[in-house]
Amino acid sequence: MHVIGGTASTALAERISRELDNAPFGIPFTKRFPDGELYLRVGGRLEGDDVVLVQSTRTDEDLIELLLLEDAVREAGARRTFVVVPYFGYARQDRRFFPGEPLSARALCRHVELDADAVITVDLHSPQTLSHFTKPAFEASGISALARLLKERPVDVLVSPDKGGVDRARRMAQLLDRPWFGFEKRRIDSDHVELSLGAGTIPPLEGKHAVLVDDVITTGGTMVEAARLLKRRGARAVTAACTHGLFLRDAFERIKAVTDEILSTDTLDNPAEKGSVAPDVAQILKREFPP
Repeated sequence: MHVIGGTASTALAERISRELDNAPFGIPFTKRFPDGELYLRVGGRLEGDDVVLVQSTRTDEDLIELLLLEDAVREAGARRTFVVVPYFGYARQDRRFFPGEPLSARALCRHVELDADAVITVDLHSPQTLSHFTKPAFEASGISALARLLKERPVDVLVSPDKGGVDRARRMAQLLDRPWFGFEKRRIDSDHVELSLGAGTIPPLEGKHAVLVDDVITTGGTMVEAARLLKRRGARAVTAACTHGLFLRDAFERIKAVTDEILSTDTLDNPAEKGSVAPDVAQILKREFPP
């Protein structure tokens, strides 16, 4: 089995190769033509071998690179191609709100799986996105990677910043054997939210270390308000933890100003990257696709 890392996920791809018993690892040669189009070439002998492609699709350019990589690997004679998309772009556009809109999540699933034998993602915005794949598709959880980090820290309570993340906080609480609760969120605009106490029994927070757990941090508005509310209720320390660290604009700095630590996994390159989903992705590959 060979592992090839796209430019958006090179470091994670190398970690996955190590988890796969030091499988051969490589990165493609890439360059841009004068008109901006991408040229790439994969090296090494791939004929008859299984290939794991690792590429997050945060941007449209990342997506085009992934599609070209899939075609290049097929042309090189790979026996099977397993596509790992740690951060699956457009996954949050999984519903239509107005006539004429595309179901973007479904459209991307169709294209990504064309030259793939299976697809592995990490913490999709909505689990139903997997149903849009017609080929085997799996979702690894970033919770395990974050739990491995939090086991090294004096955590007292897990907190979901909104109703949509309640299951995530509950599962993390079970792994760490700690209590949990969740906030209710009312969005004012793309950068501002209003929070109130919601799901779960609220444990005492005075002098406690609370950890906010979410799947993705984008603009940071929800995390900032949640951290402030926890501090107002007496929390001694607040950690913000997420699987996907987008941290758009000044989100990282804003969250850093109101928390004691920010933790993220390596599905995306970001300043809070401290945990890796490589063991969790490799576990799926080993279990589902033995040599």
